[in-house]
Amino acid sequence: MIAFKYTLFSVIAILLNIFFQYLSFQVYKGDFSIYIAMFNGTLVGLIVKYILDKNFIFYYKTKSKKDDGIKFILYSSMGIFTTLIFWGTELIFDIIFDFESAKYIGALIGLTIGYITKYLLDKNFVFRG
Repeated sequence: MIAFKYTLFSVIAILLNIFFQYLSFQVYKGDFSIYIAMFNGTLVGLIVKYILDKNFIFYYKTKSKKDDGIKFILYSSMGIFTTLIFWGTELIFDIIFDFESAKYIGALIGLTIGYITKYLLDKNFVFRG
């Protein structure tokens, strides 16, 4: 059941991430727009995924707002490596392939690899016992 829920939550976060990237491109198409879009999508995905993982995957009950803040920082820190996987894959697809949606395909692949890795990191370092 955990695998199903984690997959479902990952799909939700991926869709939100890509949707907010798309919105970012609609608002701004100038210099560095891909980086701005990736940042916006990542931020939305991070917040949503933290709330879902904390409450419905790891069933972690925070003791205080400070405890919640510390967990969020630790959760985010574990995501640095996985974010590099996601951003790198998206950028590689955007550079190599010459069609508009290539970056979104790269994002989907990178986020999928990243979330599988992130689960293991979170289970062992963020929400352990």
